[in-house]
Amino acid sequence: MENKLPRIEIIEKYCKGCAICAEYCPTQVLEMRGFVVAVKNLEACTKCMQCELRCPDFAIKVFAE
Repeated sequence: MENKLPRIEIIEKYCKGCAICAEYCPTQVLEMRGFVVAVKNLEACTKCMQCELRCPDFAIKVFAE
């Protein structure tokens, strides 16, 4: 069975650049690009959803489809 990659959606207009999501990511999937978070290594995502749970502005969503 194939291990499907998750989809990570970043709502840039909600992101205030606090970097909490990137700091809590245990596999360093996210990085800051200027004042907005971005996905840098989707293959490393374990679908733990810490980024989504920790974001104070609901700017990131993980879909483990």
